[in-house]
Amino acid sequence: MYAVVRSNSKQFKVAVGDVIELDALGFEPGDAVELGEVLMVVDGENVQIGAPIIDGASVRATVVGKIRGPKIEIFKFKAKKRYRKHAGHKQSYTRVKVDEIVA
Repeated sequence: MYAVVRSNSKQFKVAVGDVIELDALGFEPGDAVELGEVLMVVDGENVQIGAPIIDGASVRATVVGKIRGPKIEIFKFKAKKRYRKHAGHKQSYTRVKVDEIVA
């Protein structure tokens, strides 16, 4: 059994026991999270497709921890103009473990 859920305009295919990284949600490790935007649920031959989401379906998960992604370097320059700009960015993620798919 697996489901396709949407979180922060991104879609994830999840099954029970999977650990996924979502954009920072603001929860602490150990908190329970319910992802309510379920787009599709597949259970063997039984397939439910939402239009756009399935009413009453949800994915329950537990927050495992907070992590930060790899550093992205931003470097801008203009040739022959002595203009250089350097910056970096690290995206924050919330790592969750899927406990249950309710359909």
